[in-house]
Amino acid sequence: MSTAAKGSVRPSPSSFPDGPGLVVRNLRYGENGPYGFVVGPGQCLGVSGPSGVGKSLLLRALVDLDRYKGDILLDGRSCESYPAPQWRRLVALVPAEPRWWYPEVGRHLPPVSDDGEITTLVEGCGFTRDVLDWQVNRLSTGEKQRLAVVRALIRRPSAVLLDETGSALDEQTGRRLEQVIADYRQTRQVPVLWVSHDRGQLDRVADHVLLLGRDHLQITSHPLQEESGQ
Repeated sequence: MSTAAKGSVRPSPSSFPDGPGLVVRNLRYGENGPYGFVVGPGQCLGVSGPSGVGKSLLLRALVDLDRYKGDILLDGRSCESYPAPQWRRLVALVPAEPRWWYPEVGRHLPPVSDDGEITTLVEGCGFTRDVLDWQVNRLSTGEKQRLAVVRALIRRPSAVLLDETGSALDEQTGRRLEQVIADYRQTRQVPVLWVSHDRGQLDRVADHVLLLGRDHLQITSHPLQEESGQ
């Protein structure tokens, strides 16, 4: 599904051949599916749908946290060919409520992280480097969401899955976070799948939007017009 600058001409996601990017074929999980779609390199596919339809479960299946049937491939290689921990390093999931294990923020980053890259990410998300010394228990929900993105991107994943990322942020801070993610996917040409209930956000960040039903999906280029019947 497409990503790149808004306004550029892209083929419909369903027209992309199997190959580079995130490819999903005949995916079933729980009572959902079958689904099939492709998110090409450097593209962002938004995901929308009714509450409880299985949007978050879709992301969990794609990162191999929940049982599924079907095929999930990244750059032509199947999820099943990787050990689960390696797959989850390649396909990063940023959940709606990120979990934290250590008292300090900085301990959640890989010890070999590039200092310049850390600075770029934390400043892009509206912090200074001293945020790495902050105690996790002092963080607000919005700060945890932004720092979870830093934690994910510093590991340089080959695909990124976002679940309501930015939902706890004001508009200005949310747009800064959106830009950090856009810069990462465009610079590294990684596929991004972004679940959001915010139609305005999806219209800004996604080139196409997947409207999820329990046993079907629809892909549209203009979520606001399509869902309102315009």
